[in-house]
Amino acid sequence: MIRGVVLGPVQTNVYFIINDETSECVIADPADSPQVITGLLEKEGLTPKGIILTHGHYDHIAGIEGLEKEIRLPIYAAEAEKRLLGDVDLNHSLMSYGRGITVDADVWLKDGEEFDLAGIHFRCMYTPGHTEGSCCYLIDSMKAMISGDTLFEGSIGRTDLPTGSVPQMKKTLKERIMGLDDDISVYPGHGGMTTIGDEKKWNPFLGGDF
Repeated sequence: MIRGVVLGPVQTNVYFIINDETSECVIADPADSPQVITGLLEKEGLTPKGIILTHGHYDHIAGIEGLEKEIRLPIYAAEAEKRLLGDVDLNHSLMSYGRGITVDADVWLKDGEEFDLAGIHFRCMYTPGHTEGSCCYLIDSMKAMISGDTLFEGSIGRTDLPTGSVPQMKKTLKERIMGLDDDISVYPGHGGMTTIGDEKKWNPFLGGDF
């Protein structure tokens, strides 16, 4: 099961990927309000086992520092995003959030690397374009993908921020996203849930004309 809550100044989706058998979970992109996150964990009786990051922008990492004061969880992120996660100018935290935020992941993932957290199997798929180290997490057992700001319902992430790239985004959409199964549910960083099939049909950016 995957549950979400919207947090932070730009309405970022924070996801809880839950092992229904054990009530253990993984937190994706803790955007803000760590007290809300811990409150939901307690209310739902969930035991967090780790944090996964789709990319390093401030609105996807701002809750980490506060969470670490309550509970220390291993952080997983794409190795290609190390530069942005460690730079307050590149990740826009100082300018947009009013304070510098950096993250040093415990596990730096390579493209295609697979791992298990909370008894759930994940695969990290690099999807550069929104940032140089953006990635999506595929969860085959749930036919689901945590897409961050790579793919939205009817749209895609911006390419005009530091380390973003239109050519890289076009390549990601053509070579990575378009090759996925239609029945995969997509859980984006902002906005509503969708499916790969629906995006292939209706998302104008998947045609590459932008």
